Amino acid sequence: MVMVAIFMNRRFHFPIYYLLGNMAAADLFAGIAYANLMLNTGPWTGMLTKEQWYIRGALIDISLTASVANLLAVAVERHQTIVTMQLHSTMSKRRVVLLMVCIWAVSIIMGLVPTFWNCECHLEDCSTVAPLYSRRFLIFWAILNLLTFSIMVAMYARIFIYVRYHSQYVSEHTSEMQHSQTVVNLMKTISMVLGAFVICWTPGLVILLLDGLLGKDSRANVYEKFCLVIAECNSLVNPIIYTLRDDEMRRTFKDILCCLCQRGGDKQREPSPVEVDSPSPEETLLPVLKTEDQALRAPRDNNSKEDSWTVPGV
Repeated sequence: MVMVAIFMNRRFHFPIYYLLGNMAAADLFAGIAYANLMLNTGPWTGMLTKEQWYIRGALIDISLTASVANLLAVAVERHQTIVTMQLHSTMSKRRVVLLMVCIWAVSIIMGLVPTFWNCECHLEDCSTVAPLYSRRFLIFWAILNLLTFSIMVAMYARIFIYVRYHSQYVSEHTSEMQHSQTVVNLMKTISMVLGAFVICWTPGLVILLLDGLLGKDSRANVYEKFCLVIAECNSLVNPIIYTLRDDEMRRTFKDILCCLCQRGGDKQREPSPVEVDSPSPEETLLPVLKTEDQALRAPRDNNSKEDSWTVPGV
C-alpha cells in the first residue's frame, strides 16, 4: 500500500518518500522471509539441506539490514535538508536510485556473510539460536546494529534540537513558521518509524548478543521466538504510522481502496441503457483533473530543475 501510494501520488515524488518506499519494500521482504521461516521451521527443519537452512536465515538478515540501511539513509537525508531548513532534498533522481541499489547490494552481501563465517569447522563456537552461525558473527552482527541504532537516535535528537532552536527565530513570520511546522511534522513521523524499529528489533539483537557472549548459559532459545515475532511486527507498524501521521498518505490509501472496490463493483454490475448513454465519470471529471494537473505542474515547472526535486519557495 505504501509503495503504491508513493507511485500514484505525485506529491510523494521526492527523495525522502522514495527512501520510505524502499523501506516499505524491506518490510514486504521481511514478511516474505518470516512466512518462509514459518513454513520451514520446527519439524520441517530436519528436512532442509544446509544450503536451504542458510537461505532461510539469509532472508531474515537481508530484511533487517535493508531496514537499518534505509533508516540510516533517511537520517542522513533529513539531516542534510533540515540544517538548511528545506522540506525536501535537492538530491538527483540518479543518486536516489543509486543509493537504493547500494542499500540492497549491501543487504544481500550481509545476508551471505554467514555462509562463509560459520562454525562448521569449530562446533564449540556454534550459536544456540542459529546452530550453524558462529557466536563471534552474532556478536559482530548485534553490536553493529545496536551501534547504528545509537547513531541514528543521536542524529535525530540533534535535528530536533536544531529545528526547535531555529523555530524560535522565525516565529514572527507566518509563512516561515508554517514551513517550519511542516518540517517538524515530517520529522515526527520519521522519528516514530525509527522509534518503532528500535523498540521492535532491539530485544532480538540483545538476545543474539547474549547468545554470542554466553552460549547455552544465555537461554536464548527460550526467548528467541517471541523476540522474532516482535521484530516482524515492525513491518505492520510502519504503514499504520504513515496513515495516522500523514493526511496526504491517508487520503491516497482511501483512493486506492475505493478504486479497488469500484472496480470490483463494476465487474459485477451490467451497464443499463441510461448508463450507456450518459457521460462516464472520467469524462465528467476530465476538465477538473486537467485543471488540478496544471495547477500542480505550474509551480514545479517554473522553479525546479530538470533532474531534482527542489520545492519552490523552500
